[in-house]
Amino acid sequence: MVTKAVNKAKQGLIGELNVPGDKSISHRAVMFGALANGTTTVEGFLPGEDCLSTIACFRKLGVSIEQTEDRVTVEGKGWFGLQEPCDILDVGNSGTTTRLMLGILATQPFHSVVIGDESIGKRPMSRVTVPLREMGAQIDGRNSGDLAPLSIRGGNTKGIHFQSKVASAQVKSAILLAGMNSTGETKVTEPHLSRDHTERMLEAFGATVERDGLTVSVQGGQELTAQHVIVPGDISSAAFFLVAGAIVPNSQITLKNVGVNPTRTGIIDVLQKMGASLTITNERTANGEPVADLKISTSSLKGVEISGDIIPRLIDEIPVIALLATQAEGQTIIKDAEELKVKETNRIDTVVSELKKLGASIRATDDGMIIEGGSSLTGAVTSSHGDHRIGMTLAVAGCLTDGEVTIEGSEAIAVSYPSFFEHLESLDK
Repeated sequence: MVTKAVNKAKQGLIGELNVPGDKSISHRAVMFGALANGTTTVEGFLPGEDCLSTIACFRKLGVSIEQTEDRVTVEGKGWFGLQEPCDILDVGNSGTTTRLMLGILATQPFHSVVIGDESIGKRPMSRVTVPLREMGAQIDGRNSGDLAPLSIRGGNTKGIHFQSKVASAQVKSAILLAGMNSTGETKVTEPHLSRDHTERMLEAFGATVERDGLTVSVQGGQELTAQHVIVPGDISSAAFFLVAGAIVPNSQITLKNVGVNPTRTGIIDVLQKMGASLTITNERTANGEPVADLKISTSSLKGVEISGDIIPRLIDEIPVIALLATQAEGQTIIKDAEELKVKETNRIDTVVSELKKLGASIRATDDGMIIEGGSSLTGAVTSSHGDHRIGMTLAVAGCLTDGEVTIEGSEAIAVSYPSFFEHLESLDK
């Protein structure tokens, strides 16, 4: 276990950053490149542990992939060119790799076994395995196929119309990817709109995707054509510096080339609603994904309620939003966020317990948390609980606290942001 101490309080955070490539888009660029006809190149790829797990798994499926830092070349095999792996497919800590790959493996005429780390072994998979079984795949695992390791024997799948109980891009994507290589039409209807990177990238690779409100559909039998993918900066990574810039005194941070997909910009909406000094400039599009530069400076904030349709658009940012709320005037209430309980950790419990150590006035509810603003935070020994987003939240808190914040298990941050501490240290007055 690696321990990291952070204490930058009252220095102010000044500077310009290019945050790492979007994790969701990096995963998909490798997967879609593997399934496409031709050679796909990816610029701005996130070389974090999760995305490297995706590369490792697809290499075991017979795909030739070259990776040099943030540039990746994928020699596509088409839908029918993947090979039966001679070894277990280890997804590490990556839920995206697990669920999206299950959708792909469900249509392949061979046997495979998927395993991950201890955290993956606790995360619910029936939300994906149940509809994939309905499509015709044979999938088994612990707890009747709800928990990894999972055994998959795919092939001869047919399209379905799946009514998802959760707004989850991973669930939607797994089913759509299976539908692309199945007979007939596949539809997914969600209770709220989840992030749409899969739909956008399928279209960029030449597929036809139909949208009708909360329903997305694809026809089976469509082939993908290799592309040159430029990955924008990850707004989920940018969120930590957006919050830092807003709450650390005497700060001004510019974040360049950040993806601002509207299904992901809940953090921007919350900052604006709370009164943050945030400007968005240089708006443009790359590979169907909107991109912009974001500038944030120290702000006077007010508490808000965060609930309903916006939750899927900021679910990964809630840990750092909770920290943001400790510095606002008044109370912030976060509701409808039960999905936090099945992330890398139960993020409701871990956020509350760790921020309390720093002196925050915060309490958990069944579906979120309630935070009283105006807290003066103090240093303490904390833990990431093996969760990269908890670790980064605590590091941002260390820029604000009176005294040092020690983060046990800080190595977890490398899952999504290997250069996080280097970037944090670069922001000096």
